[in-house]
Amino acid sequence: MELVEADEGDLGALADRWYDLATAMEAYSSLNEIRHEDAGAVADDGFRAHLDDPSVTDYLVAVDGETVGFTTLETGTRPSRERGRYLDIVNLEIDAEHRNEGYGTAVVERVEELAREADRDYLTVSCEWGNDGARRFYRDAGFEPKQVTYARSVE
Repeated sequence: MELVEADEGDLGALADRWYDLATAMEAYSSLNEIRHEDAGAVADDGFRAHLDDPSVTDYLVAVDGETVGFTTLETGTRPSRERGRYLDIVNLEIDAEHRNEGYGTAVVERVEELAREADRDYLTVSCEWGNDGARRFYRDAGFEPKQVTYARSVE
């Protein structure tokens, strides 16, 4: 498994995989409802903006030259903290037909290596509270609950 930094030619593959991830998250909250009817309608502007943002990097997850998923990483700093340099896993998606083959775990391990190389102090990741599978995966990968984010619609 390797992480291949995505470029402009990969925007469609990123949008397709993001769409799969986003539609799966709709079941967890009405705040997750997406406005696109299919992956083809997903504007690639969000991922295109990542190409120009030095704090965000998208990677394709590749195995023997075949793309099996993607991840989005974002660096950040909390200057008030002694250990404030972090790398956030914003998105992590492994294609359905390749799940439970160890690729998600391999991605997290590689991301940890990238964090060390970039002199980051820790990794962060978020998932939907009701997504027991994701919570179990991240706990099994060594993540500990640290903070809870609450959301409230203003409508």
